[in-house]
Amino acid sequence: FEFARAAGLLGVKKTSDLIPDCHPLPIEYTAISYEVEGLNVVITVEVHTIYKTGVEVEAMHGASVTALTMYDMLKPIDKGVEISSIKLIKKSGGKSDFKNLSFPEIKAAVIVCSDSAASGESLDSSGKSIIAQLESFGIVTLTYEIIKDELEVIKAKAIQMCSPEHQLVIFTGGTGLSPRDVTPEAIAPLLTRKIDGIMETARRYGQERMPYAMLSRGIAGFAGETLVLTFPGAKKAVDEYMSALFPQVLHLFKVNKGQKHL
Repeated sequence: FEFARAAGLLGVKKTSDLIPDCHPLPIEYTAISYEVEGLNVVITVEVHTIYKTGVEVEAMHGASVTALTMYDMLKPIDKGVEISSIKLIKKSGGKSDFKNLSFPEIKAAVIVCSDSAASGESLDSSGKSIIAQLESFGIVTLTYEIIKDELEVIKAKAIQMCSPEHQLVIFTGGTGLSPRDVTPEAIAPLLTRKIDGIMETARRYGQERMPYAMLSRGIAGFAGETLVLTFPGAKKAVDEYMSALFPQVLHLFKVNKGQKHL
């Protein structure tokens, strides 16, 4: 058993060398255990990682190597030894944990800050993308508006939207470094509880995909009981921010009401 366990541990570590679509990732923890049930040996492999992708293939590869090692050692004794099914029993800790969650109690407002879209010179795609993705979590967008990149206009709209009617307000656009990018300056004075980690997470996620994500000046936090998020204006960046933050950021509403962290 111990010889097979050692082989299985090596199998977990070497998965990316043998499976074409797997890439090297940091393995934080691996445990291989056995349970004898009559003439059957049930092999269980548990693998942990802190990374942007799961380790189920690594776990199943480790199980298969363990089983093959046992087969190789037992075949001189019994030619009828066979390996049956290898399957995923449980996966947790990733986005799949949130896959079927719905948040119908949260109502949203999506505000697009864009001079060109407000004047009709261009069409908005970022705001509409946010609305569609919120809908996938059961969140209804009650308000969708396009406004100019003007500090007082943005500030006034934020004050209007941060009401009991909206639990979530997302601004898209105006978080860059051009002279007309003033969304952070308009929103910052209204935040009663700033949450730096939200935008730090989004920028880090974006930086792994393009070199200029670090230049975004987006901010986030609660304005009273309303969570306010400020996203870049480009649709690709918006989609990255939504992928980085949702739906796990919605856990904030429970924490804000005094419930404990998961």
